[in-house]
Amino acid sequence: MTWRDPKVKAVLLDFLERAGWSAGQVFLATLLGGGVAGSVGNLPWRYALTLAVSAAVASVLLTSLQYAGKLTDLPFWPDLLVRLGKTFVSSLSASIVASGVFDITRFSWSAAFNVAFIATIGGLGKGLLAREHVIPVAAAGPSTVAVTPAAPEPTAPAPAVPAAEPAVLVVEVPQPSPSTLPTDTYREAVG
Repeated sequence: MTWRDPKVKAVLLDFLERAGWSAGQVFLATLLGGGVAGSVGNLPWRYALTLAVSAAVASVLLTSLQYAGKLTDLPFWPDLLVRLGKTFVSSLSASIVASGVFDITRFSWSAAFNVAFIATIGGLGKGLLAREHVIPVAAAGPSTVAVTPAAPEPTAPAPAVPAAEPAVLVVEVPQPSPSTLPTDTYREAVG
C-alpha cells in the first residue's frame, strides 16, 4: 500500500471529512451555546477553537476504532446513528479536555451537554442533507436494478423468426450515505 493507492487516499479523505465536520460542528455549537454575547469580540473564540481541535482529534480516534472493528460499511441509518454518537462523544470529550484538569466538582456538565447536543443536531442536519436521492430497488437486490432496453421500432416487415429474450442491463445504484465525500470515494473507503 502506498499513498497513491486509491483505497488509502479514500480512507484518508474519509478521516479528514469526519474530523473536519466534527470540528466545525463543535466550533459552531460552542459559539451558539455561548448565548448572545452582544458583540463578536465577546464570543468565546479561543474556547471554541480548543473544543474544535479536541473534537477533531477525538473523531480521528473514534473513526480509527470504527475502521479497526470493520464497522464502516453500514446502511444509511445505522451509519448516521454511529456518526451522531461519535459527534456527541467527541464533543463531550472535547469539553472535558478543554476544561484543563478534570475536576468533577467544577466541571460544567450542563454547558458540555448543551454543546454536545447542538453539535449532534448539526450532525443530523448534515447527514440528512448529504444523503443522496436513491431510486427504490425492487426485486433486483439492494444495489442493482435490472433494466430491459426498449425494442427498436421495426422499419420493414419482420421475418417470421421467434422473438428472442430481451437483453437485461444491470445498473449499479449507489446506496445513500451521510458522507459529503463523492459516492465513489466514500464507497472505496468503507467498502
